[in-house]
Amino acid sequence: MSSITAAITAVGGYVPDYVLTNEILETMVDTNDEWITSRTGIKERRILRDKDKGTSYLAIQAAKNLFSKSNTNPEDIDLVIMATATPDMPVAATGVYVASQIGAVNAFSFDLVAACSSFLYGMSTAARYIESGKYKKVLLLGADKMSSIIDYTDRATCIIFGDGGGAVLFEPNTEGFGLQDEYLRSDGAGRPHLKIDAGGSILPASEETVANKQHYVFQDGRTVFKFAVSNMADVCEKVMNRNNLTGEDVAWLVPHQANKRIIDAAANRMKLPEEKVMLNIHRYGNTTSATLPLCLMDYEKQLKKGDNLVFASFGGGFTWGAIYVKWAYNS
Repeated sequence: MSSITAAITAVGGYVPDYVLTNEILETMVDTNDEWITSRTGIKERRILRDKDKGTSYLAIQAAKNLFSKSNTNPEDIDLVIMATATPDMPVAATGVYVASQIGAVNAFSFDLVAACSSFLYGMSTAARYIESGKYKKVLLLGADKMSSIIDYTDRATCIIFGDGGGAVLFEPNTEGFGLQDEYLRSDGAGRPHLKIDAGGSILPASEETVANKQHYVFQDGRTVFKFAVSNMADVCEKVMNRNNLTGEDVAWLVPHQANKRIIDAAANRMKLPEEKVMLNIHRYGNTTSATLPLCLMDYEKQLKKGDNLVFASFGGGFTWGAIYVKWAYNS
C-alpha cells in the first residue's frame, strides 16, 4: 500500500477593493513612493474599510472562492484550520465562526497563531491530519485584517501591511505529490522586537494603554530585517540540501511577502532567478497569514503537476521555516 502524503488540490483567495497606494500614504505620514518602494518593494496594499467586518470576512470570501473554483462541497470538509494573527475577538475562535458561515457543518475547527508564519505552520499541521489517514479534506485558511492593528501615523509600520485572505485545500495523495519535507523553527528571544504590548494577559486593555497607542504593532525594523534575511535563507537552503535539490530542480520559491530584499536574499541563496520567485508584495504589501496562499492564487495557472515548490516564511516571536511541496495538479 502506498504511503499517504498531503497534497494541495485547490486554492482560493480574496483581497478588499480599496487600494491604499504609496501616493495616498504620502498625504498621511512623512514618506514618499521612492522611499517605500526602494526599502520594501511595496507600491500599494488592500484595506478592508468596513468597520463591521473583520478577519473572518476575508477568510469566508477566500473559502467561497476556493469552493466555486474547485466545485468543493463545504459539507465534505473534515477540518478547518484558521491561521491568523488578528482574530475577530479574544476567546471565541475565529475559525469556528468561519466554518459555520461557509457551511462546513461536518468539520471541527481551531485557530493557529504564529504571526507571519501562521500559514506555514498550518501547512505542517494540515499535513499531519491528512497523513494520519483519518481525515480526507482539510481546509487551511490564512487571513488577517492588519489595518485593525496598525497606527497610520507610524511610518515604520503603516507602509508595510495590508489586508487579505487565502485558502488551500489539502487531500490525501498516493502518487508521491504533496508535502515532502519541512524545517520549522522558533526563538522566543525575538518577542520584544515585533509585538503588540497591550491587550493580552500581561497588560490588559485600559484607558492608559489606549491613550499610549499600545494596541498597535511595534516593530524594531533593523533587528527583524537582519534576523529574517539570514534565517529565511538558511531554512530554504537546509530543505534543499536535505532533499538533494538544486536551483534547477526548484520550479518556484513561494516566499512570505514581508520585504523584497528579504525575498531576494533567499532566492540568491537558493540560486534561483527572479522568474522562479512568486512575488505580489508590490500589489498587496504584507498580508501576514495570507501572503503564501495569495501567491498560489496569483500564480496557480503557471503551476504544473510535479513542480517542486519551496515555501518560506518569517514572523514575530520569532517564528520561521521552510516547507518543500511537490505540486499535485495542472490548472
